[in-house]
Parts: sequence; C-alpha cells; structure tokens
Amino acid sequence: MSGVWVFKNGVVRLVENPGADSIERGQRKVLVHLPTNEVITCYEQLETKLLSLGWERYYDDPDLLQFHKRSTVHLISLPKDFRKFKSMHMFDIVVKNRNMFEVRDINC
Repeated sequence: MSGVWVFKNGVVRLVENPGADSIERGQRKVLVHLPTNEVITCYEQLETKLLSLGWERYYDDPDLLQFHKRSTVHLISLPKDFRKFKSMHMFDIVVKNRNMFEVRDINC
C-alpha cells in the first residue's frame, strides 16, 4: 500500500496516487502558509516559516533538505531541488504542522 496520508476536517485518509487526477484536469498543487495566505514558491520562504514554528535544519544529507522538531519524532525530508517538490512533500508538511499550511489546487 503506497500513497499519502491526507488530514482534512479531522479525518485522515490514504490517497493512493495524489495529484494524478489533478494533472489530468490541468491543475497543479501549491503549498499555502495559512496565517499569511502566502503561496510557498521557494525553499528559503518555506525554511523561514518552518524555523518560526520550531523546526531545526539538519545538514547530514547533501541530497536532501531536512528539518526536525525537537519536541516530536517528526522529520521533514525534501528533495534539494525545489522543482522536485511534489504534492506528497506538501501533504507531509501539512500533516506535521496542522492549521499552519494547506495544499491547494491551482489551474495551469
């Protein structure tokens, strides 16, 4: 079983192929920082938001951008290249930072 766990309206469900149906409809997904309603367009922007939420940057793997929160066992691992930042990474951030981020569809 593979896919992404999505948390919405207090319910967690497994989405087996996230983004596949939205690509067919000509849509793509973006990560939105809810308190500012900002669309995250680069890792520098995302890092600023995560650091303000208590996440710390890890520098162990040169191929990944990683963040850890001391008060939890959570680890966020992202591809070094922002162009490879996919919806599964966005949903991972949303689940680990409830009420702070949201994934939205936008038309291409």
